[in-house]
Amino acid sequence: MPLRHFAHLDPADEQRLFLHRPQPVDPDGDPEVLALALGATLYLPADRPALADDVRRRCADGVTSVVLCLEDAVADDDLPAAQANLVHHVRDLAADAAVLPLVFVRVRRPEQVAELVESLGDAAAVLTGFVLPKFTGRSGPAYLQAVQAASARLGRRLRVMPVVESPEMAHAETRVDALVQVRDLLADHRDEVLAVRIGATDLSAAFGLRRRRELTVYDVRVVADAIADVVNVLGRSDGTGHVVTGPVWEYFNSPDRVFKPQLRETPFREHEERPLRANLLARDLDGLIREVVLDQANGLHGKTVIHPTHVAAVHALSVVPHEEHADALDVLGAGAGGGVAASSYRNKMNESKPHRAWARRLVQRAQVFGVARPTTSFVDLLGAGMRR
Repeated sequence: MPLRHFAHLDPADEQRLFLHRPQPVDPDGDPEVLALALGATLYLPADRPALADDVRRRCADGVTSVVLCLEDAVADDDLPAAQANLVHHVRDLAADAAVLPLVFVRVRRPEQVAELVESLGDAAAVLTGFVLPKFTGRSGPAYLQAVQAASARLGRRLRVMPVVESPEMAHAETRVDALVQVRDLLADHRDEVLAVRIGATDLSAAFGLRRRRELTVYDVRVVADAIADVVNVLGRSDGTGHVVTGPVWEYFNSPDRVFKPQLRETPFREHEERPLRANLLARDLDGLIREVVLDQANGLHGKTVIHPTHVAAVHALSVVPHEEHADALDVLGAGAGGGVAASSYRNKMNESKPHRAWARRLVQRAQVFGVARPTTSFVDLLGAGMRR
């Protein structure tokens, strides 16, 4: 069943906010477009007592992708019960005709893929695919073979999202070789790989670090260096790369602050949304907003989130501003011969050849998340999403 971002908004709000509304995305369609449509991927521990209802409720609030986690989110001793709980609730989801988000399971070991597919039976139709933790050139083949076998059993392709988070990905002397091994392995499974995820928490753990809420992951230099190398090796725009998603933001309630808030007051005052700014600061979302902007600047798309309040911010920042969309169309309209011209907004240079890959990806994002009206700001989009 097709999914569509911002379908939870009132039609009048959509009309007011979007010049071009987000378009439906076919889960079995173009994997690159589907990867961009992941948006804010909400992780839910598989041992939650009301797991199926949680998925339905979050979908109604605009979540388009969820991961039911059997790995780090579940204590070792609780794993059998969590796996049984997951099977029960996925069967529950399969029993009704409700619209669902893309549903992935983060397994702990390759054998769980077959165990889950066998236990679910026909209810496995709910699953989009699997998240593969601590993925390396050594651990990866067993995971990929398990998913291929499950796909053959179900008669349809299951997608995979490997997670780059193991110590050899963190340490400078082993990282590049380890990433190249992953790149070569994924090249043989390109049709199955939906996106590459980054496990910043585990990368930080390799150095005994945890970033504070006042900082972004890009302020933690050893982790930022790892992210840069992941994008360099696995996120290239030459046809060999994959969509790489942003790492998790861990915080959702703000205590006393050390640094000043990272959201300027002016845009909220101009749009008469001062209470919204106060709400964002109280929920510690100003740090998340800054990190998403830096994610996008560094070639990442979408984000792992662990709290429903994060979703609206990630999706609001994913909507393509009118000015950027105009620039992308100018670049693509210039043809392959190249050249340079002032932008439609007369405030920057658009150079056809070097900006073409950026423009192509931005137009894909516009298809998924829509194009804002010239008068629509991030504040407007976020306000509409959070008031829903």
